[in-house]
Amino acid sequence: MLRKVLKASFLSLVLSSSLMASSVTKQECEVKEGSFIFAGNECIEYRAFEGENNDVITVIVHGTWDLGTNTLGRYAPFAESMNMMTDLTTIAVALPGYSKSSTNNLKPLASKEVKNLAATKEYVTFLGELISALKEKYEASSVNFIGHSAGAMMGGTLIGVKPELIQNIVLAGGRYDIHKINKDKGLISMVDVLDNIDKETKILFVYGSEDKISEPSVTTEFFEIAKNKGLNVKLVEVKGAAHLDLDMTDTATAATVELFEEE
Repeated sequence: MLRKVLKASFLSLVLSSSLMASSVTKQECEVKEGSFIFAGNECIEYRAFEGENNDVITVIVHGTWDLGTNTLGRYAPFAESMNMMTDLTTIAVALPGYSKSSTNNLKPLASKEVKNLAATKEYVTFLGELISALKEKYEASSVNFIGHSAGAMMGGTLIGVKPELIQNIVLAGGRYDIHKINKDKGLISMVDVLDNIDKETKILFVYGSEDKISEPSVTTEFFEIAKNKGLNVKLVEVKGAAHLDLDMTDTATAATVELFEEE
């Protein structure tokens, strides 16, 4: 069923791609039609599917797409499916420049002007402020996180920057040591904050055996580093899976639900 929903959402994605949003003030954001939240000085569009209560929320963060892509066309159906499988309030967000989210301060992840935005302190700080705002809005006591690609990269870093913010995290097809591909000392990734991560935080690493963007070794080697640090980590291989939609595969979603349901 999930795959059929995703195929339909892909058509919606293609047909509904929007131009990159411009600046939006807090006042303008608060009166916009639809679901928007002002955080980190950005007006962020999101889709929420509420569970029986909001004590625990799940936040889904996408990766890099072409400029102006309507990412919610793809991720809202995924959020709805995860909500049905877990009965937890599940929220898909559109990062700056995607769907109808603003670009007040931050460039979209696919910006041709600046590379590796997901490995900047500015973007990680923004993501923390966004999740904190959603947690406050829904009066949640704990947060689950699902991140794909650049979303996984930022999420992995965030749990070291703000160890108390996220309790369970799924990292699919990310990169956790930016320094292996970029020598810019101003960049940050999960490897830089490993010692700060709460050992109670449950971390699920997901990789696809046919992923050519985040090769399997990127995840498997970093998993060993995290495990040797004493972190609460699990590793899941999705056989035959490429990078695209890795977080939405049956294997990944089953492991995600299991993680979220653990006591």
